[in-house]
Amino acid sequence: MNLFLQTLSYCLPALIVAGIAYFFFDQYFKGEDKKRQWLLLKDLQKEALPLRLQAYERLVLLLDRISPQKLTLRVAPTSEDKQAYEHLLIEHINAEFDHNITQQIYISENLWNVMLLAKNATIQIIHKLSTEEKVTSASSLREAILSEFMNKPTPSSNAVSHLVNEISTFIR
Repeated sequence: MNLFLQTLSYCLPALIVAGIAYFFFDQYFKGEDKKRQWLLLKDLQKEALPLRLQAYERLVLLLDRISPQKLTLRVAPTSEDKQAYEHLLIEHINAEFDHNITQQIYISENLWNVMLLAKNATIQIIHKLSTEEKVTSASSLREAILSEFMNKPTPSSNAVSHLVNEISTFIR
C-alpha cells in the first residue's frame, strides 16, 4: 500500500503537469489556427477588392449603356418600323445585360435584383411608349423615349444610386 501511495504521489503531479501542458498547447494551436485563417482571409480580401471594384465599374457602365436616352442616341433605327426599332432596343439591352451577367457573383443579391428591375423597367417603358397611338414610326418612338426622361430619373440612375450605396458600405 505504501508503494502504491508513493507511486501515486509521483504520478499525480506528472499527470497534472501533462494536463496543463495539453491545455496550453491546445489553446496555442487554436490561436495559431485562427491567426492563420485571419491572415488568409485578409489576403483573399486584398485580392478580391480590385475584382469587386472592377465588377461595380462594369455594372455602372452597363446601367449607363441601357439608360433610355443613351441607348436611343447610340442605337439608330434601321427603318421607320417602330416595332422593329423597339425590338432592336430591347435586343441591345439584353445583349448588354447578358454580357455582364457574371458580375453578379461580386455584388449582393439585393443589388442584383435592383439591376434586374432597372433592366426590366427600361424594357417596359420602351414597350409602353411604342404602343402609344401618337408614336407612329421609329423616329417618333426615339423622340418619345428621349422626351419621357427629359425631367425625371431613369431606372438606370436609380440603380446606380443603389450601387454607389453598396460600394460605400465596404470601402469605408
